[in-house]
Amino acid sequence: MVVFQVPGLSPELIPLRFTPRPLGFSIRRRGTLFRPLSAIGDSRSGEPDSESRNRMFILGMGFVGGFFAQQLKEADWLVSGSCRSDTKKKEWEKRGIDFNLFSADLTELSLLETVKDYTHLLVSIPPLADIGDPMLRNVELVREKLLSGNLQWLCYLSSTSVYGDCGGAWVDEDHAPNPKTKSAKLRLAAEEGWLRLGRDLGVSTQVLRLGGIYGPGRSAIDTLLKRDRLSEGQKRRASRKFTSRVHVEDICQVLQAATVKPSSGEIYNVVDDDPAPREEVFEYALELIEKRWPGIIETKPFPFVYESREQSSLRGEKRVRNQHMKNKLGVKLLYPSYKSGLQSIVEKMDNPF
Repeated sequence: MVVFQVPGLSPELIPLRFTPRPLGFSIRRRGTLFRPLSAIGDSRSGEPDSESRNRMFILGMGFVGGFFAQQLKEADWLVSGSCRSDTKKKEWEKRGIDFNLFSADLTELSLLETVKDYTHLLVSIPPLADIGDPMLRNVELVREKLLSGNLQWLCYLSSTSVYGDCGGAWVDEDHAPNPKTKSAKLRLAAEEGWLRLGRDLGVSTQVLRLGGIYGPGRSAIDTLLKRDRLSEGQKRRASRKFTSRVHVEDICQVLQAATVKPSSGEIYNVVDDDPAPREEVFEYALELIEKRWPGIIETKPFPFVYESREQSSLRGEKRVRNQHMKNKLGVKLLYPSYKSGLQSIVEKMDNPF
């Protein structure tokens, strides 16, 4: 069983100056994560208090959104979100987080009525092959509803896949996107759509381009413990020369900092300092497992199957820089390398067998 523990803020995230309510926080070095400056309203009714409480709606409560929601809740934010599964909805509501069911196939008028009462909106839904971003296909309606609400901060979670194939070169936010796959092209279109909407609404709008996401329950460690052999697809992905990745706790650090330091139209690469081949990552994960639980993996999942040149080009070889994130938001990574990230995951695990 994986021990899932929400971390505290890194001391380096303390801002040099704070922004007063409604976007502000009072951040302390130890103990509490981050807390609104204003008085906390009475939320026993489950309704957002528009006068005294910061409120985050997470559109698409997946791995990152769920991790961040736990942090916000501990910091006395009112948090709500959306998902497609009634079972998942009930699970989150047991944890004290209100949920809305969202179907990408429908125009969710009721969802928009809910979202407009929130001060902050985190968008974490992937675009769909046939329609692109499901919320933006009726952008006029979304604009109309949100203009009449309380929204002040908007963040869209994107992917470094928008850069396409760069031949292994280093790229930063000034590098022109050149997506190769259909999903990456839809990601870029969604970025542009949310940035335009944010400008129209006059709210702080930011895009985070995430590298490969990993964390407790979702890592090379977990993959190796769940099965003796990797699938062919996993082997091919593992053979890429460079993969920029980021631990979920560091994504949450960036989200916290982005909320403390709102901005207009900023794009941040959110990756660690060590773009490395997945083969190398899996080999290191195997070393950690064998050290912690000797002999538990009898059949080695190597060697890997290597991609063709065409497959590699479509997936995109690049190394992604994160200096803008560090300089502008003041983030110091908790896990600057996959090695420290995987070590942390192993150390927090109970016996998984």
